[in-house]
Amino acid sequence: MDTLNRMQAAIRGRWAVAAIFLANGFLTGAWAPQIPVVLTRLDISKFTLGLLILLFGAGAVTAMTWCGHLISRHGSRTVLSWFGLIGSFGLLVVALAPNVPLAAIAMFIFGGSIGGMDVAMNANAVTVERRLSRAIMSSSHGFWSLGGFAGGALGGLAIQNYGHLAHATVVTALAFAVIAVAVRYLIAEDKPVQASSGVIGHRKFALPGNPLVYLVGLMALMTMISEGAVLDWAALYLQQELGTDLAVAGLAYAAFSGVMAVMRFVGDGVRN
Repeated sequence: MDTLNRMQAAIRGRWAVAAIFLANGFLTGAWAPQIPVVLTRLDISKFTLGLLILLFGAGAVTAMTWCGHLISRHGSRTVLSWFGLIGSFGLLVVALAPNVPLAAIAMFIFGGSIGGMDVAMNANAVTVERRLSRAIMSSSHGFWSLGGFAGGALGGLAIQNYGHLAHATVVTALAFAVIAVAVRYLIAEDKPVQASSGVIGHRKFALPGNPLVYLVGLMALMTMISEGAVLDWAALYLQQELGTDLAVAGLAYAAFSGVMAVMRFVGDGVRN
């Protein structure tokens, strides 16, 4: 009976973490059509916009660096709950920023919350995989891409018809609602075995010794360069260089995410 309950909890956890991947992708995709608005609303150059986007990345890297330590102490479910609920407000904070200095702070926070959420949800997906004894990671990222598709496809149309602030508010409400429900069903890692002294030991931080880790990291970096270019600049390119309206410009990242989703949903079958 205990085994059956654990399996049922793992199945619920699988769909819970998939929902959070979806929400994270939705927030990211919704940001894409907001980028041209930031440029005109703050009356800044593309160079300054690039620096703001760089701060998003800096926030993400900062959070990712510490997220593993937080997960080892508190578990992926708890850390994902923190970053997920906070991160759902990231886009709204950026949309409310009235000037460049506050926008810079907002971008760093937005990037940090999305980055921390990213690490924690992937860690939780690994826990679900172990509990179910089958691959779910690729399809989890497929749900992320579906969220990106929805966020990009609907975002430009919503901003054009209702304004950037109304769009950010609705995105925040939807993301918060999905995450608030999903975190209740996330599963936790099995508790580590305690040492004989009764205290759980924590290893000091050390760089990976296996060179293959750095090769995988380099591959991820190259992949993210192309993905980041589409996310951050495609809507602006379509609007300013090709003369499309914002509703059409938002479809650029949506199309990119849609194709990604198709391939990602195939991945688990290949692994299994």
